[in-house]
Amino acid sequence: MNGLVAVIPARGGSKRIPRKNIIDFCGKPMIAWTIEVAIESGLFERVLVSTDDAEIADVGRTYGAEVPFLRDKAADDTAPVSEATIAALDQISAHLKLRPSHVVQLMPNCPLRRASDIENAWRHYLEQGARFQLSCFQYAMANPFWAVTLGEDGRPTPLFPNAMKTRSQDLPTLYCPTGAIWIAEVNALTEAGTFYGPEHIFFELPWQAALDIDTAEDLAIARSVAQASFGK
Repeated sequence: MNGLVAVIPARGGSKRIPRKNIIDFCGKPMIAWTIEVAIESGLFERVLVSTDDAEIADVGRTYGAEVPFLRDKAADDTAPVSEATIAALDQISAHLKLRPSHVVQLMPNCPLRRASDIENAWRHYLEQGARFQLSCFQYAMANPFWAVTLGEDGRPTPLFPNAMKTRSQDLPTLYCPTGAIWIAEVNALTEAGTFYGPEHIFFELPWQAALDIDTAEDLAIARSVAQASFGK
């Protein structure tokens, strides 16, 4: 086997959208979309859901993932997701006697990435010889160079004052991280404690694949995109 595992971190205590990871998303639980494309990619020795929630565990198994244990730490809303995946790797080692060489973290609130996106991200990671790779997408609908903060009186303070006088076509392209596909060498991840490890690189995804659902507004947009893209 190739020593590559997928970890899908899915805690049960989401607050902005309660039970977010298993709410209905275009006909099936949201987490099911991530499980199915991970399996479809054919890349992984194991596709595991890491959760503290028995109901999420049951849904994960229903759609083909392995859930051999419930998460025993890094399950509250203050724990960074990198920490949750490292905790899952420790449990994989303890429960399954398995120490994979690489891990791909797939967030279940990014349901519109495809199997081909995962395959392309993995190929890019190997080609670049990286130890850490995160996914990103290009800003499109708004130009972040024109971002401002507002005082109580409504007066703006530009974050990039010089850019306010520059034509948009003359500004460099900016990219935003997304939790859709993060990859790391397991030993390097454990040592660094984060996917933002030394000399990490990024891999660009189409914005649709990068959609990260955290709010009701995000959910409405993602459902509209799914209907347009998949006819769901």
